[in-house]
Amino acid sequence: MLRDILSGKSSIDPSQLAGAAGLPADPASINALMQQLQGALRGNGDGGISWDAALTQGQTKAAEAQVAVTPAEHAALDQAFHIAALWLDEVTGIAELTVVPRLLTRKEWVTESMPVWTQLAEPVANSISDSLTKVLTDQAPEELKGMMAGASKMMRSIGGTLFAMQLGQVVGQLASEVVSGGDVGIPLLTDQQAALVPQNVAAFGEDLDVPIDQVQIYLAVRELAHARLFRHSRWLRLRLISSITDFAHDISIDSGRLEELAEGFDPSNPEELRQAILNGSLIPPKSETQLAALARLETMLALVEGWVDVVTVEATSRLPRADAINETVKRRRASGGPAESAFSTLVGLELRPRRLREAAAMWQAVTDAVGNDGRDALWAHPDLLPTSADLDDPKALVARLTSTAASVAAGTEPELDEVDQALEDLLREDGPDRPHEE
Repeated sequence: MLRDILSGKSSIDPSQLAGAAGLPADPASINALMQQLQGALRGNGDGGISWDAALTQGQTKAAEAQVAVTPAEHAALDQAFHIAALWLDEVTGIAELTVVPRLLTRKEWVTESMPVWTQLAEPVANSISDSLTKVLTDQAPEELKGMMAGASKMMRSIGGTLFAMQLGQVVGQLASEVVSGGDVGIPLLTDQQAALVPQNVAAFGEDLDVPIDQVQIYLAVRELAHARLFRHSRWLRLRLISSITDFAHDISIDSGRLEELAEGFDPSNPEELRQAILNGSLIPPKSETQLAALARLETMLALVEGWVDVVTVEATSRLPRADAINETVKRRRASGGPAESAFSTLVGLELRPRRLREAAAMWQAVTDAVGNDGRDALWAHPDLLPTSADLDDPKALVARLTSTAASVAAGTEPELDEVDQALEDLLREDGPDRPHEE
C-alpha cells in the first residue's frame, strides 16, 4: 500500500496518511512526509531510526510563526540576566555560570534541545518499530514468510520515521510555549547553559497586568537558578535523565491492540489509527516497577522545581509584582501546555512535578531553619537529598538538620538517626579492632 501511495498508483489521499500519523495535512507537511517515507523505503539498511526527520519537522514547525528579536528586546533581556545574577548571588552560595546566557529563537530552541528529546523518546520509538515488525511477521501468509526479513527492516524504518516526525511536530509546537531552557523542568541544554526565548517571554507577559521588565527579570532569575543548580550538582543531570530513560526502557507497545487496528484498518478512514496514536491506547498501563520509578522521578523533579521556586521568590523580593508572576508560573507548570500533554501521550511520561507545592514548602521550612547555606548543602551529594517522606513531613528533616547544625556549632558529635547509627555500627564492625579471617 505504501509503495502504491508513494508511486502515485494508489487512490488513497496522502493527506489521509498524514492524518493517521497525527501530522498536519498541509501541502508542505505532506511533501515532507512523502520524502521521509521514500527515504525509509529506499533503505536505511539496518532498520534503525533516523532522527533527522524529527529535527527537520521540529524546526519547520517552530519557524512558522517565529519573529526576530529586536535590538531593544535583546538589550532588555541582557540587562535582566545581569540583574538576575546579582540578586541570586545574595540568596545562594551556588556559583554563577561560566557560560554567557543565550537568547534563542523558537527554531534554535528546537535545534539545541532535540538531542535530549530523542534520547527520551528512542525507547518508545524502538518499541513501536518492533511491534510493527511483529505484527507484519505474524500476519503474513506462510508462503510469504521468506520475504519478511527485508520487509521487516523496511517497516522498522517506516515506523521509526513516522514516530520521529510526530516527535518533531510535538517539540516544534512546544517551542511556541516554553519561555526558557529549563522551563519543562529537565535540563534540555548543556548543564552550563541558561537561555530565554524572547518571543515567548513577551507572549507570557501579555496576559499579566505586570510591567514587562519585571516579567523579564523574574524569568531570568528562574532560568539562572535552574542552570546554576545543574552546574553545581553535576551528578544531577545524569541522574535525572537516566531516571527518565530507565522508565522509558520499560515502556512497551500493545501488539494485540496494534493487530486489532491492522485487521480492521480502512485506508480511506484512518481516524481510528490516528486516535490510537494520539490517546496513548497503544501503550499498556504502567507496571509496578514503572510506577515505583515514576514516583522517584516525580520526587526528584519536584525537589528541583521547589528549590528553584524558593530561591526565585527570595531573589525577586524587590519586584513589586513578583507574587503575581510566581503564581502564574506555578499554575502553568501544574497544568502544562498542549504540546507537553502531547509529549506525555506520545512517550507515556508526564514531566510535571506533581508535588511541587509540597517541595517548595519543605525547602522554605529548611531555609527558615538552617539558612540558605544549610539548604543548599543538601545538593552536595545524592545521598543528602530529601526524600518523598520528607515532602510528606518536613518537620523530621528540619529537626535532623537543626540538631546537626547545633552540634557542629557546639563542637560536639551530632546525634545520629537510625540510618546513620546503623552505618556507624557497620563501620565499627569492620574497624581495626575487629579480627579478620585469614
